[in-house]
Amino acid sequence: MRVDSGSPVAIRCAAGAAFFAFVVGTFSLIGYAGQSRTATDGVYSTAQARRGQALYAAQCVLCHGAELKGAVGPMLVGDPFLAVWGGRPLSDLVDKIEKTMPPQALGSISRQQATDIAAYMLEAGAFRAGQQELSLAMLPGITFPGTPRAAVAGGLSLAPTANLAQLMRAVTFHNANILFNVQVKDPGGPKPGMPVPFDYVQWGLANYYGWQAVDQAALALIETPPLFLVPGRRCENGQPVPVDRADFRQFTSELVELGREFYKAAQTRNASAVSDMSEKLDAACANCHRVYRDAASEGAVRADKCIPLAPQPQR
Repeated sequence: MRVDSGSPVAIRCAAGAAFFAFVVGTFSLIGYAGQSRTATDGVYSTAQARRGQALYAAQCVLCHGAELKGAVGPMLVGDPFLAVWGGRPLSDLVDKIEKTMPPQALGSISRQQATDIAAYMLEAGAFRAGQQELSLAMLPGITFPGTPRAAVAGGLSLAPTANLAQLMRAVTFHNANILFNVQVKDPGGPKPGMPVPFDYVQWGLANYYGWQAVDQAALALIETPPLFLVPGRRCENGQPVPVDRADFRQFTSELVELGREFYKAAQTRNASAVSDMSEKLDAACANCHRVYRDAASEGAVRADKCIPLAPQPQR
């Protein structure tokens, strides 16, 4: 039987469907709210944390340290950790462990193992244990205490996302190498050909090449070092970037000024003028690295990166 859309029967059917949808939606929201928990609610078991501890010792300790306070990798406990993970679900953390760790052996940790490691991290972070194991199904409904990063209009974050090492490798290291490369390759040389087989990275380098690339690298050294000083940025091992120290701010300022010098030299289109500045760039990087990055002894891995080395006694 065809029901006319304006008939009383159709109206009653539509009203009934709307009421049913409202009731189902209401109960769904109540159910979801009832499942919402935080890491403080005893969401893992002690036995699970022991399994996670064994996995951590085998897979994670070299980069993150025996006390989870960072070495090559960031801290996994305390305020530096929560500054990144506050307000985020445990599923995000388990995703990161499962899909990106350890970097040298991707795919070697199963999702269940990643969940057990997360349980150990909760224990190490002084979140109490409960009677029930942390299950895969529970992960999306459990969040870390704290609030997500602040945002401004348009959803852009005010807080830094990359750690200092990631920012430097992505921007500073790449552009410094473009400037260093003027020592061995004349920017005024012929344009590179289209890469075969096609490669987007090589195509990009060929598209913006020569002196244009040198100009852009110098401008990057002017524009981006102030991002080192954004409040809240962390070093690779989770230590805060020493933005309040006069020497670190001076090192950053010197890199900006050197970028200005490079840009001025590049405008002459004289390769020797740019190449001759390479030692100054090398020294500017080394001055900061000796204090805040380099190992205390040859081959050592410093767990205290971003903490200035004590002055060495005079001999």
